[in-house]
Amino acid sequence: MPWDLIPLNSGYSIPGLAYGTGTLGSGQWPIDQLTQAFDTGFYHIDTAQLYRNEAEVGITIGQLGLERSDVFITTKFSGFNGLDIPTSIRNSLEYLNTSYVDLYLIHNPDIAVPDIPTVWAQMEKVQEEGLARSIGVSNFNEKQLEILLSSAKIKPAANQIYLQPYNYHQQSPTLEFAAKYDIVIEAYSALTPITGEPGGPVDAPLNAIAARLGATTDQVLLAWVKAKGAVVVTTSSKKARLLSYLSAGDLELSAEDIKAIDTAGAIGEKRIMVRRGLRKLGLGVLFGIVILVACSYFKGSNKRRNVAEVLEIND
Repeated sequence: MPWDLIPLNSGYSIPGLAYGTGTLGSGQWPIDQLTQAFDTGFYHIDTAQLYRNEAEVGITIGQLGLERSDVFITTKFSGFNGLDIPTSIRNSLEYLNTSYVDLYLIHNPDIAVPDIPTVWAQMEKVQEEGLARSIGVSNFNEKQLEILLSSAKIKPAANQIYLQPYNYHQQSPTLEFAAKYDIVIEAYSALTPITGEPGGPVDAPLNAIAARLGATTDQVLLAWVKAKGAVVVTTSSKKARLLSYLSAGDLELSAEDIKAIDTAGAIGEKRIMVRRGLRKLGLGVLFGIVILVACSYFKGSNKRRNVAEVLEIND
């Protein structure tokens, strides 16, 4: 298998490539897409309470007659409809038509109410009751992980974060913290340099490496994530693209390849930050102009009103 199993600190292992359902919605479409993903060779499915397609995952697994042990299921507590963790995990298991999930994540630190330690204690109970084999978090930074670990009995097995070359430097503290405490990183939106920021500095090394290896640029990006030791969470509606993602597990990037992508990513990250800063500055200036115009207008209106009142008195 080109994508290796990665050991988790819980004693279980996680497949290095996952099919994400975050953009699929609900209904027949996700069932069709999940069927295609399974037929193609994906067997790690990443869903969430928020995605509203846990039931479709369960239906697809049932329709295909897959053994539970043949599928790795990740889902997330998203704080949906204000439901608590004990209620949410049992609802998720009912939708998924299973007695346990392989990995259960807190979708975002903002939903850790009243605080991270309290919510993590509830997650620990989920694992202790056998409802999830492993538990973890998503979108946590190193400071939030530190707060979690300060009172944890069970360490998070994984932290799923936004990771791609243009935010690698920004995410480095989180990656280093995770490595120190044996927390596996899962990366979503790794293809952003191609899908969201085309024409940036990373294009040059991606094209050169792809040409040398006889691969596509998206395959090179996924291989870069793998080289960082992270699990890839991705998706596509095209079977050919899914097959290419599976084949990306066979790519071996050299240290020079990885460094070239890292360096270009750091340059692009600075440019993106400057662009965003200028955009915010522009919005601020525009807002200031609007305020000045409004003040001038109302000031002029007051003057005109005062003149009119004087004329009326004189009449």
